[in-house]
Amino acid sequence: MTAFLVRRTATLGVTVLLASFVVFLIPYVTPGDPVRKIIRSRVAGEVVDDAVVQGLTVQLGLQDPLAVQYLRWLGRLVRGDMGLSYASRTPVLEQVLPALAITLSLVVLTLGTAAVVSVVLGVTAALQEGRPADRIITTVTQAFIAMPEYWLAPVLVLVFALNLSLLPSAGWEGPASAVLPVAVLALRPTSYFTSAVREGMLDALGAEHVVAARARGLTHAQTVRRHVIPNGLLPLTTLVAVWFAGLLGGSVIVEVIFAIPGMGRLLYDAVLNSDIPLAQGGVVVVVGLAVALTTAADLLHGFLNPRLRGRRA
Repeated sequence: MTAFLVRRTATLGVTVLLASFVVFLIPYVTPGDPVRKIIRSRVAGEVVDDAVVQGLTVQLGLQDPLAVQYLRWLGRLVRGDMGLSYASRTPVLEQVLPALAITLSLVVLTLGTAAVVSVVLGVTAALQEGRPADRIITTVTQAFIAMPEYWLAPVLVLVFALNLSLLPSAGWEGPASAVLPVAVLALRPTSYFTSAVREGMLDALGAEHVVAARARGLTHAQTVRRHVIPNGLLPLTTLVAVWFAGLLGGSVIVEVIFAIPGMGRLLYDAVLNSDIPLAQGGVVVVVGLAVALTTAADLLHGFLNPRLRGRRA
């Protein structure tokens, strides 16, 4: 297990480092001269004096080799300095942190809802395998996948916000504001979680130690509660972390539709405004958290699964 921990930690470091280099290259792979973009964000007008461009290039150190620029940028990033936003002229970190807090809240609510619902549905479907309840749950949850967020969100706004006036249509000002966005974002993970829980439960029901537990005199309910459910829910740990990582940056559509000032909306606005430092800072934070979460989930899964722990030791 120690060797596995060391390998995963090293992989985490290498992945974050490579991701940071890709993010650093954003100004160089997007159309236009980054220096001229900075100047145009500060001064109105299309004509930019070449002398001004040259002076700012030297001031920012952009005449140095790419490797030197990257190491300098990485050094500032490690100290928490993500630069200044082109649009607002304020530190990027001051914009990223509040947006990240909102998105984290949205993602936690979404995955918490999806996990609770999927555990109930998945356990029920597994214990009723082949019966009408199993078929209904499987069919309905699979149908969730066919409901894209860009279609479902306007429909829910039209019904619950505009027609029934039960919930706010936009903003992030209280618990009521989270209901529609969470409902939209939770459908897809609920489908995948339910399927994973059902399959995990079925595998656990057929395991040798479960059969042995029944042979020792445990009732069916005791066996399910003590042995089947804990083992059947193991796949859910990795899935939740993967979806957590994906929703951090993948909630753009929902945050834009519902006017939620989270990371998705922040990155969307940064791209629209060609605000490269803001886009870089946002992507670095999202990628770093995503990689850390998936690594933590892998470690947790290995720790909770005795067979996997023994194999990786």
